[in-house]
Formats: sequence, structure tokens, C-alpha cells
Amino acid sequence: MSHPADRYRNDVLTPGWQQANRPVSTELALTRGLVVEDATTGFCGAVTRWENGVVLLEDRHGRSRGFAVGAGFLYEGSPVTLTVKPTASRTAVKRTASGSVATPGDRAKVALPSRIYVEGRHDAELVEKIWGDDLRHVGVVVEYLGGIDDLPGIVDEFAPERGRRLGVLVDHLVPRSKESRIADTVMAGRHGQNVLVLGHPYVDIWQAVKPARVGLKVWPEIPRDVEWKHGICDVLRLPHRDQADIAAAWQAILARVRSWSDLELPLLACVEQLIDFVTQDHVSRDD
Repeated sequence: MSHPADRYRNDVLTPGWQQANRPVSTELALTRGLVVEDATTGFCGAVTRWENGVVLLEDRHGRSRGFAVGAGFLYEGSPVTLTVKPTASRTAVKRTASGSVATPGDRAKVALPSRIYVEGRHDAELVEKIWGDDLRHVGVVVEYLGGIDDLPGIVDEFAPERGRRLGVLVDHLVPRSKESRIADTVMAGRHGQNVLVLGHPYVDIWQAVKPARVGLKVWPEIPRDVEWKHGICDVLRLPHRDQADIAAAWQAILARVRSWSDLELPLLACVEQLIDFVTQDHVSRDD
């Protein structure tokens, strides 16, 4: 006969009792087609590609999202930590700034019909610095987009179709904003199947650079009545009297960016996803 106090017979002060009934996350190597769920957002999809610490998942509706490789995923209901299989080669591998394997003596390919448009001159310069080698390798030309207001007209003129896709990187693309409404309208239009508009959540592309690269712990909050770049220049003690000063300040920040590891994950995921989107009718990229 059990005693009513039997349920207290285990010492609650015994080390590790809190973890006794918690599921243990196991390691799972990434492979194409592997179906996993992000435990935080509930997004479930098949692995299409991984690179630079980012894994791209595509759900059954064809929507793709990027996540950081590591813990926080579910596989068949059980928690897993996604890992990348180590390469067997002992030879040092040369990589581009984006982390991709560089091909010795590789020449730029003839430009594909597909294009990537990037909103903002500073954004375009950052994309060129980190992904320029990759884009030339696959033959993708990056065009400068002055503002998202011009996007509907650009899409109509470009007339995207299969084999001639259009990817667009937009500044500060957040829900219920003007930018998101324009993006949704374009992707719901007659060319929508061959257009992908993605955006980072930052006020400006400067924020996509990890703050530690410019000597900050975090990018500071700038009062609404102060122009954002001017406020940042004040914090960094950089001149900002005119546009030439702002351009010089950006070049100083850009010079601190050495590789993909100096950038925040949301931007990495967006650009990698856009490259995959515009090249999927033309090339097969290696893992």
C-alpha cells in the first residue's frame, strides 16, 4: 500500500531534477528535402539549401524562409539541432566574402535574363561587397532601385516569366507598412509567380552590419525628430553636414565589413533566398 507522502520521496534538491522529464535535443545533419519545423514560429518546410549559417526551408505552398542553423527545430515532433556535415577534404578551401566556395580561375558567366533589384545605393554596395563574386559566378546582374514606389512600373516593364525572374531587396519591409502593401500588390499581380520581394526589418541598411564592427554594443535608438543617419553619425562622431559626409560615413562603416559573418541573419537570409529564386530555372548550386 502506497503512502500519501510517497510522491515526495524524491529529493527535489537533487541536481538535475528539473531536466529529468524534458526532451533532449539530438543532432541531425542537414540534407536536401529534410522536413523540419521551426519550434518558435511553427514554420514547417523542406530544406532546399544551407550556407553561411543559414538554412532555407520551403513549405508546401512554395513559401521560403531562412533560419539560423543550430538548435530550435522539431523533426517528427522531437527537438533537434541541425548540423552541417564536415567536409572530408584536408585541403584549405578558399571562400568568397559570402562564405561560398571560390572556384579558382572562375570567370564571370554571361548574364542571365533574371535580375535582382536592390533598393538604396548603400544596400547595393553592401550586396556587391559580400555577394559580388557569387553573383558573377551564376551570372546574375544587380540593378539599383531608387525607391519601392517605382517597383510596380519596373515589374510591368520587365515582364518577369519563367527563366526571367525578378528578385527585389527592399529596405525596412515590415507588416502593414506602405512598403509591404506595394510588395504584396506586386507579388499578387499577373507576374507574381516569377517575382519575389523580400526585405530586412532595419530602419536602414547600416543596421544590418553588426554593431560590434563599429564599436557599439547595439545600434542606438534615434529620436524621430532627428534624421536617422545624422543621429548615427553623431553617436559615431562622424561629420554629417551634407550628403558627401553621409557617403563618407557609410564608406567608413562598409570598410569594417569583411565577410558575411559581420552581417545580421535577416539580411543574409534575404539575399541568399533571392539568389536561389532568380537562378532556380538556370543552375543547380552545390551544397
